[in-house]
Amino acid sequence: MKITRLRFLVCFALLFSVARAAAANAGPTLGLQSWTCRNMTFDEVVAFAKKHGIKNLQLIGAHLDPNGSKEETLRKKAILDQNGLVAYTIGVNKTTLDKETNRKLFEFAKLMGMKMLVVEPRDMAEWDNLEALVKEYDIKLAIHNHGTGTVYGDPATVKAVLAKRDRRIGVCLDVGWVTAAGFDAAAVYRGYGDRVFDMHFKDKTMQTVDGKIVAIDTEIGKGKSNYDGLFAEIKKSGWSGVMAIETDSKAFASDPNQLVSEAKVYFAKKTK
Repeated sequence: MKITRLRFLVCFALLFSVARAAAANAGPTLGLQSWTCRNMTFDEVVAFAKKHGIKNLQLIGAHLDPNGSKEETLRKKAILDQNGLVAYTIGVNKTTLDKETNRKLFEFAKLMGMKMLVVEPRDMAEWDNLEALVKEYDIKLAIHNHGTGTVYGDPATVKAVLAKRDRRIGVCLDVGWVTAAGFDAAAVYRGYGDRVFDMHFKDKTMQTVDGKIVAIDTEIGKGKSNYDGLFAEIKKSGWSGVMAIETDSKAFASDPNQLVSEAKVYFAKKTK
């Protein structure tokens, strides 16, 4: 009897160690930011995600309206469930100085079972009421960055917010835009420590148009983003969030099939 119990404990310990190691080495998951499919309806996005075998969706308001009725929200959630898809977050969401207006966004996330919301507050004073809601609902906020000249275009601004706020407030690192702003994505990721909750998986190159240098979307892995360094940092840290394929290009959005197919191949090579 003692031997059997000992064997059980040894097996349990081994299984626990294996499970813990597997979790630590899970790595990132590929997702889809539905801004990539902005010319599609909600139902078309569902079909597109199924076609490409992508389960985790980060939806925009045009596909799932945070201000829509409870009935419509639950109807779309049921469709996602039936198709084996998960709307793990929504964004980029607008927030305001009015706490009760922002509360509606958290209530929506609670209804959908979302553990995180992607935001880009335009007024730093909004963070007081947003932080209070994070604590009340235990739902994370991920700060999204756009390019140079935007509120969070400089990672130093993001870090200043993180330093003063609840640890459930973190980052949605838009790799394409942080690159376009002149920063190294790998170094920025490393600098955020464990506060990176989500990523927008895109790439950009810089071109001169009408005498001005502008950021142009390109196929992921063919632009200026330091994905070699970023994936090395991801592997080193054991990060296991979602990297959501996204494009700002109208041309790619008109038919995103090739972009997404190539992104899947590239992601698989970098994470094998």
